[in-house]
Amino acid sequence: MTQTPIPYVFMRGGTSRGPYMQRKDLPRDQETLARVLVSMIGSGHGLNIDGIGGGNAVTTKVAMLSRSDDAWADVDYLFAQVGVKNGLVDFKPSCGNILAGVGPAAIEMGLIDPADTRTEVRIRAVNTGARTCATVRTAAGSVVYDGDASIDGVPGTAAPIELMFRDIAGGSTGAMFPTGNRINTIDGIAVTCIDVAMPMAIACAGNLDLTGYETAAQLDENRAFFDRMEAVRIKAGALMGMGDVSQSVTPKFGILAPARDGGTAAVRYFMPWNTHPGLAVTGAQAMGACLLCPGTVGAGLTSGKIASPARLLLEHPMGQLKVTLEYRQSGHTFEVISAGLERTARKLASGEVFVPKSVWNG
Repeated sequence: MTQTPIPYVFMRGGTSRGPYMQRKDLPRDQETLARVLVSMIGSGHGLNIDGIGGGNAVTTKVAMLSRSDDAWADVDYLFAQVGVKNGLVDFKPSCGNILAGVGPAAIEMGLIDPADTRTEVRIRAVNTGARTCATVRTAAGSVVYDGDASIDGVPGTAAPIELMFRDIAGGSTGAMFPTGNRINTIDGIAVTCIDVAMPMAIACAGNLDLTGYETAAQLDENRAFFDRMEAVRIKAGALMGMGDVSQSVTPKFGILAPARDGGTAAVRYFMPWNTHPGLAVTGAQAMGACLLCPGTVGAGLTSGKIASPARLLLEHPMGQLKVTLEYRQSGHTFEVISAGLERTARKLASGEVFVPKSVWNG
């Protein structure tokens, strides 16, 4: 055989999708692992024609699972963001949408024994150390995928998966505000550099000559904006202690604007070199915290103070996303305790995915 087979389950998790695999079935060293994932996804071609990617950053994501040796967790979740065209793999961030599929995938793989009707799966994100409890619908020893829950950006309905995120502040940089300030001025633009679930640089749309209500396609066509944003993002990464981030997808970039459709605020999220078609789960937590915390670029966009637990409705290009943030505020101190969201997931395929033996001989 001239190719190496790797067992996988192909899942949609939230508004993303990709292969879910057991970590033990993959190379141990990160350099070889990256080559395998690039080959598997087909990175380097806009359509990922020689792999199982989908030609968009939300469809070139990978989840690698294993039984956890952590006293709290059941499953360790290692995430990788594979570039669509550039052949790069970033192991720094996590992904909350792909995480929505971790519970079902762990049950499908036999890493977790299902309970009668609701199975709780405690997940440790290897990339950031964050802990998440996922509640999955189960019956007769199997995952239940049918249900009446819907999320904007995904057609139809499915069984709900409740996610409760903890330890989400400072997971990547060590601090919720890693620059020591709640606002930094970068290239003349007020920016909040925040690390809640995902390190992000966040600005108000108006300060970037945007309305904040543009479609994803309209933003992607505005290359002058992307050039300006990327310069700010790279400088923000350095200020956050993340070094040279020009080849990394983190920190992500987000913009805020007043709500237009009855929500808490309008948001746009970047991955970072194109616009997210909807909104990342991790991005929702970071931008939600920015809206709640005094002294940030998001302060004042909401109509009055929102008590904890704060139920936020974030307007994105494909609809709205609900996120609940539990926080504690005392004087100038602001602390995010947990975040809750509801997502859905579905098993799409399972079997073996193949990479050339010249990439990895197994």
